[in-house]
Amino acid sequence: MNFIEMLLSEKLKSKNPMLDIFGSDRKLLQIACQDLTNYLRVHWNLVGKEANECELVDKLEEFHNEDPKELEEFIGLWTGMWLKKWKERVKLLIGKENSKKWNKVTRTLNKAEPLWRELPDRREMQEVVTSTLIKNGEICGTSILAENLLKMELGRSRKKYINGEERVINVVNNSLRKARELARSKGPLIFVKVDKGYYQHSQ
Repeated sequence: MNFIEMLLSEKLKSKNPMLDIFGSDRKLLQIACQDLTNYLRVHWNLVGKEANECELVDKLEEFHNEDPKELEEFIGLWTGMWLKKWKERVKLLIGKENSKKWNKVTRTLNKAEPLWRELPDRREMQEVVTSTLIKNGEICGTSILAENLLKMELGRSRKKYINGEERVINVVNNSLRKARELARSKGPLIFVKVDKGYYQHSQ
């Protein structure tokens, strides 16, 4: 388990003892770790830097060694905000619930998948949209939301642009605009499909 996972798993557990962090709620911990990493990258101006992962861990460990109490307070505060956002942003779809709307989104995302995989700059594109979400106050599911925004734009603009470069610029610009709107919106943005049997089993 890495340093960020260690810090977050303790805080998440202390804020919600019902969470099975290393079992059925492992996905929640993984998303929280990704979100904290993204948040700190923006906070410490590491976006777009080649070795930002290593630099981030070094900075965190330095922070921990110099002022463990302040780091603990920050992680506690951030985790509380994140859990609140998680409850607002993530909706579990049980069985066939909401499947029509969900299917339409899934179709667009699936259509965009091969195009997305072909893009050499997809990581940089995702980082830019993620940063915009964070700068506009979104802290939950930032990588997932950024990737989906870009894929939705790609799926919609398939036939619109002949030139690959033009497509990338337009897809990024439209996604950035939507990211700003999204961050200011309320309600669920991430839908997790859960099998009915699993849900009954985990109750």
